[in-house]
Amino acid sequence: MANSTSANLKLTVQATGENSGTWGQITNTNLLILEQAIGGYSSVALNATTGATLTYSNGALSNGKDAVIKLTGTITGNVNVVIPDSVEKTYIIENATSGAFTVTVKTSSGNGVTWGTTDKGKKMVYSDGTDVVDTAFTEVSSDYSPQLSGILDTNGNDIIIDNGGAVEDDSNNEYIKFAKTATAVNEITVTNAAASGTPNISATGDDTNIDLNLTAKGLGRVTFNGTGKIQSLAEKVTVSGSFDSDVDFDTQTQGVILSTAAADANFTVNLRGSGSASLDSTMDVGESVTVAYISKQNATAYYNTTVKVDGTGVTPVWQGGAAPTAGNVTSNDVYTYTAIKTAASTFTVLAAQTQFA
Repeated sequence: MANSTSANLKLTVQATGENSGTWGQITNTNLLILEQAIGGYSSVALNATTGATLTYSNGALSNGKDAVIKLTGTITGNVNVVIPDSVEKTYIIENATSGAFTVTVKTSSGNGVTWGTTDKGKKMVYSDGTDVVDTAFTEVSSDYSPQLSGILDTNGNDIIIDNGGAVEDDSNNEYIKFAKTATAVNEITVTNAAASGTPNISATGDDTNIDLNLTAKGLGRVTFNGTGKIQSLAEKVTVSGSFDSDVDFDTQTQGVILSTAAADANFTVNLRGSGSASLDSTMDVGESVTVAYISKQNATAYYNTTVKVDGTGVTPVWQGGAAPTAGNVTSNDVYTYTAIKTAASTFTVLAAQTQFA
């Protein structure tokens, strides 16, 4: 019986009674081929336009049998690296070519794995005898529950989170959720601090002047625990060009209302949260809100006769001990109201009228 050749590594399978005086050399070659398949490395230079065909010589060392293959050379078009049909083998392959073209590792007549035009990375692939298949072992996306065994170091690279993605706790509850703006150029920067320093959250980005919003949901409010320090403050002012004898003051969206049209009658001021929310629903017991209404007066002056909270009349505690009985001629009369919630649907309102002529 004559010698034969194995299907995958092309080892020489010696028949009984064959190779007298040479069997040791053949055996040693077989062992070297096995070593090559387990730990061998080859650098294969690709033709610029045609790529390469890996060799599988019978009973001899050849580059198609190596465990690790590095593809080199400058390519000027999309190329293939071909593995013979019927060979079953695993490879680690690095695309170290130059040139923005694809490299596909495939069998002679089957499908393969493609490195993109800018992909110069490494892949673990295997040939099943018909096609070359990507194991995807180098992609975290192939692990549905990846776990770190140490500190994650991004090595100077960014972490990309898809729109709507989140950082979650160990019960899959969201800590922080991210929403994308397609043309974003501004962002926030979080800076830590040394001893006696102050950590900082700041608006940064391409624009010169960038606001920073903290937005509560629904009737919720932003709460600053502890004491506070404000370096400057801009308060929301609504400028009204027409006089209204029934003024609805929306405390959620207004701090000041300036009426530039002269009053032509006495007027009522109603304090509320908004057109759809009561002041009572926006405040907790033991909280207060202060607002100001500026009323323009001409030769005939008018004044605030009634104060309401959520549409119900209240009796304010007026500065000086008495409610005003008139306005001030040719002036801007400023009315300030501080509403203190003392119980459910119960308010104490401090009010004052001040003349600015």
